[in-house]
Amino acid sequence: MTLVIAIFVAPFAVLTLCFALEVAVGLRPLRRLPTVRADRPLEAVIVVPAHDEAAILKTRLLALKDAVRERARILVVADNCSDSTAAIARDLEIEVVERFDEQRRGKGFALDFARDHLRTEPPMVVMIIDADCVTDARSIDVLVNQCVATGRPCQATYLQTPALDSAPTVQLSTFAFYIKNVIRQRAVQRLAGRAHLLGTGMAFPWSIFEQADLATADIVEDLKLGHDLARTGHPPLFVEDATVWSSAETEAATLSQRSRWEGGFLRHALRSGPPMLLRSLASGDIRGLWAAINVMIPPFALLLLLDFAVLVLAALAAWLTGARLWPVAVLGISILLAAIGLSAAWLSGGSRFIRLSALVRAPFYLAWKLPMYLRFAREGGPREWTRTSRSDAPKEI
Repeated sequence: MTLVIAIFVAPFAVLTLCFALEVAVGLRPLRRLPTVRADRPLEAVIVVPAHDEAAILKTRLLALKDAVRERARILVVADNCSDSTAAIARDLEIEVVERFDEQRRGKGFALDFARDHLRTEPPMVVMIIDADCVTDARSIDVLVNQCVATGRPCQATYLQTPALDSAPTVQLSTFAFYIKNVIRQRAVQRLAGRAHLLGTGMAFPWSIFEQADLATADIVEDLKLGHDLARTGHPPLFVEDATVWSSAETEAATLSQRSRWEGGFLRHALRSGPPMLLRSLASGDIRGLWAAINVMIPPFALLLLLDFAVLVLAALAAWLTGARLWPVAVLGISILLAAIGLSAAWLSGGSRFIRLSALVRAPFYLAWKLPMYLRFAREGGPREWTRTSRSDAPKEI
């Protein structure tokens, strides 16, 4: 019976240990990339996909214009808009194209439409900034120059604005954002030689953007695109020195945001993780193997919920059958190492996003998300990307 319990516990212990290792590897910032100085001004276009963004668009575009100046051209794609999104961009003298197609909805189709528009005068680099995000002049320079210098797709650091006066659930969500988009991005860059694309703060050489599979309704089209590019020899590069920010959501919108992203991620992980794992094992690709494991590690809230459930079931089975407890101990140690890693991540930068008083309420955060995971198990994850409500522009960081 001990062997049966060990087999039951093993996948959860392995994934938790891998998560703990990623957090440990990602605590230290990446080495700064060499400063790149272009011989001539780079021809770059910043594409801003926008769907009914009138409530926030003027503020965001003014900030983007101020950051861009002569660095790049801005192109707004007003995608299936029923509001004044396109008019706002025109009033600010920003180039805008409008797309109407109710059957093909989603950011991937908007980017494909932008690509068709740019083909008449293709730039050297295409950068994607979501309509609800802000960045700065230095980040644009760093990201675009690294894209040209390396010839690789590049991903900036993408964070949510700290909201230390918000509800603990919102703080925990912004901390989770930091773990996913900074700590684990550093780790997968070090261990697998690539990073995940995050949908905003992305830059592509035109030669790669022109050939990319963009026209998709996949709810995590950015994640899929990054894996597709890595498989074809263009692994994305994490450019930590460039930063893109979005506002923290309200408590209600936070749950909606996590539901759509985590649901899409889990669907993608189940569909893509095993084939990636098999391909890397067959080819002896160690870095590819870690990339596959990284994809298969659930978001840490779900991972911890599963771990605690398995821990209780395994301990109960061992007690009822008289089996040895070492499989339970291994899983318990894995959970402890993950908790230590998360604590270290808080000390090494995560404290900007969450107060200690909110961090100790993490068990309530898990309980808060439990109904969402039960709904995933019953109905499957969300299949369509439903945008959350927009809030005001982020504060200065």
